[in-house]
Amino acid sequence: MKYQIIFLLLFSFIVVHAQSKDKAVFKKPAPGFYQEMQKEINDFKKPANKERTSLRVDLEGRNFPKSIDEFTKHWHSEPISQGQTGTCWSFSSTSFFESEIKRIHNKEIKLSEMYTVYWEYIEKAKRYVNERGNSEFGEGSEANATPKIWRMYGAVPYSAYSGLKEGQKYPDHSDMFDEMSDYLKTVKQNKAWNQDEVVSTIKSILNHNIGTPPQNFNYEGNEYTPKAFFTNVMKLKLDDYIDVLSIMQQPYFEKVEYEVSDNWWNSKDYYNVPLDIFMDGIKNAVKKGYTICIGGDVSEPGYDAEYEVAVVPSFDIPSEYIDENARQFRFSNRTTTDDHGIHLVGYKVDGNKMWFLIKDSGAGSRTGNNKGYYFYDEDYVKLKIMDYMVHKDAIPEIMEKFKK
Repeated sequence: MKYQIIFLLLFSFIVVHAQSKDKAVFKKPAPGFYQEMQKEINDFKKPANKERTSLRVDLEGRNFPKSIDEFTKHWHSEPISQGQTGTCWSFSSTSFFESEIKRIHNKEIKLSEMYTVYWEYIEKAKRYVNERGNSEFGEGSEANATPKIWRMYGAVPYSAYSGLKEGQKYPDHSDMFDEMSDYLKTVKQNKAWNQDEVVSTIKSILNHNIGTPPQNFNYEGNEYTPKAFFTNVMKLKLDDYIDVLSIMQQPYFEKVEYEVSDNWWNSKDYYNVPLDIFMDGIKNAVKKGYTICIGGDVSEPGYDAEYEVAVVPSFDIPSEYIDENARQFRFSNRTTTDDHGIHLVGYKVDGNKMWFLIKDSGAGSRTGNNKGYYFYDEDYVKLKIMDYMVHKDAIPEIMEKFKK
């Protein structure tokens, strides 16, 4: 009997335990000694943290504009961010042409920056093949690339092609550009100069990252192709827009090449003029109600995102010494570079000088209180802005010089 009881108890124990089931759960690993050890190892290997600083002008207590409301403003679309891309040239020139459509036709149209960028990459890839890899393939370009692309491929509204994926707030072309660049390096290395194949591959990369541009689309109830939209809706005469340059290394009062890498197709359509005429053109144009697409250098100690201003410190060069010699000197030694395109949309007269209201798609312009804007001192434009695009009617004095 005793053994029967023991057997029954043992059998019951086995049966009960055989029938119980364990459940599975998803659980984050709790930090333990391994994590503590790894942190100590990483901290030991890590170099001591040094606070990053850069030389800047002290703007504390300085008198300069604080708000866009202080400026005489000309119509322009709301500032937007170019995100993690090197496409300021498209954002600034597109904004400029939006203002021109409003000025000429009194129509407000938000245009697609990325449509232009897409086809610009295609044209860069074609030239890269034709020049056997000796042509610039970068994210940058010049303002006059936009009308060049529009002549070839038309244009589209932002609503038809944003270049963003669903849920994406800001464009990011870093991985896309690296993929295209690496591919073209392989093409060059292997001498695989088949243009159709190269263009097809670049298109595939672009389509995956920023979408396939539309062949036709609906806008305000009508169907358009990109070329028909440009012709029938935008109605811009692109030959009316010129690019003005002021640089001593090229002859004045001639159309010349702007010798920078972003002018990758070697455009020789820049109207080169002395600095005083260059500046008078900007001042007269903005006072008459025109906006201007400008390009130049934004990496100076007087360029401050927190205060939203661009000034020339006296420790760099005093105002009275800013002339075409100082300007050329900085361009020649590459302390002035062609690194950003922006849109000049207003002005303010302060005593005997002007401030310019600048619409900027770069990240720095969103640091201060006036999101998407900077205030440029006249001296900064005079020393560091190298070229601008404007309607020819805004600068009749310059146009008259070139007739002669």
